[in-house]
Amino acid sequence: MSSILGAVLALLGLLWLLQGLDLVRMQPMLCVANCEPITGGSVVWTVVGLVTLVVGAAIVWMGVRSGTE
Repeated sequence: MSSILGAVLALLGLLWLLQGLDLVRMQPMLCVANCEPITGGSVVWTVVGLVTLVVGAAIVWMGVRSGTE
């Protein structure tokens, strides 16, 4: 179960990293009021994505290594 959680975290981190680097652009979803797409990269989302990706990959690695897949 931990490997699945880690994989989801890693994929989410990858998405945030690519968005922060301005390599992936998505339209806003579930907007409540006056949502506009963000143009250009974001250092904050690049760092958040990188940290999330690393944590997710570490969880997958630990899950596989301990055999609890």
